[in-house]
Amino acid sequence: MQNSVDQGARSFGAINWLGLATLARRETLRFLAVWTQTLLAPLVTAGLFLLIFTIAIGPGRPDVMGVPFVTFLAPGIMMMTVIQNAFANTSSSMVIAKVQGNIVDTLMPPLSPLEILLGYLAGGIVRGVLIAVVVAAAFALFLGLLPQHPVIVLIYVVLGAAFMGALGLFAGIFANKFDQMAAITNFIVTPLAFLSGTFYSVDALPPVLNSASHLNPVFYLIDGLRFGMIGVSDSSPALGLLVCGGATLLICAVTWQMLRTGYRLKA
Repeated sequence: MQNSVDQGARSFGAINWLGLATLARRETLRFLAVWTQTLLAPLVTAGLFLLIFTIAIGPGRPDVMGVPFVTFLAPGIMMMTVIQNAFANTSSSMVIAKVQGNIVDTLMPPLSPLEILLGYLAGGIVRGVLIAVVVAAAFALFLGLLPQHPVIVLIYVVLGAAFMGALGLFAGIFANKFDQMAAITNFIVTPLAFLSGTFYSVDALPPVLNSASHLNPVFYLIDGLRFGMIGVSDSSPALGLLVCGGATLLICAVTWQMLRTGYRLKA
């Protein structure tokens, strides 16, 4: 689908930087306007997860992979919070625009499918990174947990937000109603996040489930962030980067194709 004029006739160059920046700014300001819901609430949720598991399991819980259980748990909860909110940012923005009928305001300007994709992704990535900073600051304050490899932490946070942001945009384009979006969240996104080593080491699983976990890109996101935060992991961080990078490129390519053809976006 042509979003506006023929791309070859665009007088401002191959990339509409102003349009891309405007869309990215819109997607960022959209969640910053309700920061208590989009930034503060995830922090409270992450804290509740830690508190509940600490109280439920108690001080007698043995170490996991050589570190205290709470220390092992914290990076998984941090990544789970990041990816869920990155997904929510892009998916909600797209499906609300479709339901309310104002998606045309995004499709009509001279923005290419790639520029639309990157603009939406920018909002999801910024939200994910801000949440990671807030949660990491809380962990440092209350748990004394500081990243052992800050660069790796940043890479995995950005990669996780990009992957789930692209998946959220894909889901938002695919869904035509809120209940369809809820089904995707409940039956796909939540299981991917919870069954990925967030609360346990996959080495403790039976062989079949262990192998299945290694097919889940979210496992590598959580495992890579755990290595960056506390220096231990179930798999190689380099392998995780390869798998997550490939999965992100794949879902971005599929979503770009949906935007290019106007799949479920045409009136």
